Amino acid sequence: MLSSLSFAAAICADNGTANFDFVNIDWIGIIFLGIVQGITELLPISSTAHLRIIPSFLGLPDPGSAFSAAMQLASLTAVISYFWQDIRQLLGGSYRAIAKKDYRSKSFRLILGIIVGTFPIAIIGLLLKKTLDACNSPLRSLVTIGIASIVMSLLLAIAEKWGQRKRDFAKLTLIDGVFVGIAQAFALVPGVSRSGSTITAALFLKMDRETAAKFSFLLGLPTIILAGAVEIVTLLKAGLNLHGWLILLLGLTSASISAFLAIYLLLRYLEKHSTWLFVWYRLAMGLFLLVGVGLGWLKN
Repeated sequence: MLSSLSFAAAICADNGTANFDFVNIDWIGIIFLGIVQGITELLPISSTAHLRIIPSFLGLPDPGSAFSAAMQLASLTAVISYFWQDIRQLLGGSYRAIAKKDYRSKSFRLILGIIVGTFPIAIIGLLLKKTLDACNSPLRSLVTIGIASIVMSLLLAIAEKWGQRKRDFAKLTLIDGVFVGIAQAFALVPGVSRSGSTITAALFLKMDRETAAKFSFLLGLPTIILAGAVEIVTLLKAGLNLHGWLILLLGLTSASISAFLAIYLLLRYLEKHSTWLFVWYRLAMGLFLLVGVGLGWLKN
């Protein structure tokens, strides 16, 4: 078994097919990155982007997309625990609908919409997996992240300004799951943000802000499960050692706590405020990255 200090380098040396540099980050750094992951995964500002940007500022290696995807399992814990009543009602309603063959049931159609809405990101994710996991992947460059952040800030601004916000959670349909699911697939590009793309699409579909965020969280559950499971298998096949698994577990623990807090704060915030804070944050982040790389302050 490879030592913790040589594991990532050896994997990257193997035709540059994967990046597991997170095993070389100390426990303080991993706890901090876990907190960053937990907060930014559920806010519309891109967790993948922040896990690429922040380590570069701290002099840490890029933890890689495998680490980012596996860490999303922390969000799974937070979303299920926070929305357990809603999830139980949807699943229970769907089960009763199937038993009665009532396929027009709102719960059944909404669950079906969430399942169908997961297909785009699952299919495209499998097609892009090798590119995303590769060492020095072009999709994880700071220029790519900067451009994606700016584009998404503009789309969110348009959705915020012209979205009519007439629909609450009780009015959601199967079609909402399909369209928001298509938008979710764009989050495979670092800087887009899964919650950012889905909340933006939901606002375009006339949902109120709180409903858009809630639907984004629920729609993300199958995606988070699939992405996390795939990367766990990837780590197992790569022969990740005990030190690596302990590092990952430490990050997941800190991320779960911060993700739960992020859900609470975001929903409370959107009850009374718009998404303009996130629009300006994403725009500033994108411009900073492009200028920083252009002037040589940051390494792309």
